[in-house]
Amino acid sequence: MDDFPRFTAAAVQAAPVYLDAAATVDKAVALIHEAAGNGARLVAFPEVFVPGYPYWNWTMNPVDGSPWYERLYRSSIDVPGPYVETLCAAAAATGCTVVIGVNERGPHSLGVLYNSVLIIGPDGTLLGVHRKLVPTWAEKLTWSNGDGSSLRVHQTPIGPLGALACGENTNTLARFTLLAQGELVHVANYISLPVAPADYDMSDAIAIRTAAHCFEGKLFSIVACSTITEEMIEIAAGDNAVIAERMRRKRSALSGVFGPDGRPLVDPLVDEEGIVYAEIDLARCIQPKQMHDIIGHYNRFDIFHLTVDNTPRAPVTFTA
Repeated sequence: MDDFPRFTAAAVQAAPVYLDAAATVDKAVALIHEAAGNGARLVAFPEVFVPGYPYWNWTMNPVDGSPWYERLYRSSIDVPGPYVETLCAAAAATGCTVVIGVNERGPHSLGVLYNSVLIIGPDGTLLGVHRKLVPTWAEKLTWSNGDGSSLRVHQTPIGPLGALACGENTNTLARFTLLAQGELVHVANYISLPVAPADYDMSDAIAIRTAAHCFEGKLFSIVACSTITEEMIEIAAGDNAVIAERMRRKRSALSGVFGPDGRPLVDPLVDEEGIVYAEIDLARCIQPKQMHDIIGHYNRFDIFHLTVDNTPRAPVTFTA
């Protein structure tokens, strides 16, 4: 690698227009243009930003939450599809690489939704679609598993870029798979999680995970997290005041940009909507690799070996 780009990254911390794909995509387009106007060449959005996160999975039993699953399904998007085309057009118009989380409808079944991350190049090309490998905890009521075919690092004008959704950033082998493909720019997108256990600080959890990946891999991470609105609280809590108060819990979201030493480049944004900007210089990844290169000299591949099955999975296979 001879070219080590320097660029501005933008981490968007915002709420979707809840369960409204068209309005949320319009909001995303406006934010892409805003970030580009401030010099950003990479714009990262939260997990399942389009059209939002199924908080009812955490606050209702599956029967009560089922009508909300239907509403989410109806509001989710097809990939490829017109909403993806709109996002790609915004990336091309601004010359930005865009990474955004969406609820993706499975093409073969009404019972299949994927927690997907779209990676869009600055020319408007859809470079990749990563489907979250394992939905976390209550999320299993909504999303199906992804497969290994999307664990890819994409060669972009801002450098080798990979992405994982939320809890996947604790999956050591998934992270190693990206690092071993030469990842230098990592996007980790999250949702605000006020429904976590009482002793769980989501902001700290995000920062710890991000620092670990940056320090282990000697790379940059852009973290984008969603925020909570009163509409979301009203849907998830109903008339339960205890749940409503829990949904307003502080320190449930953090967005920022972290460097190869694991430290944030600028102060992260906690809970509030906004955009965090930071300057990235990929040349800063070189010297730390001399100390610890876990995908090179600082490993024992005669002892350890990782095999990844990247076969796309389908419900049926036809033979001639």
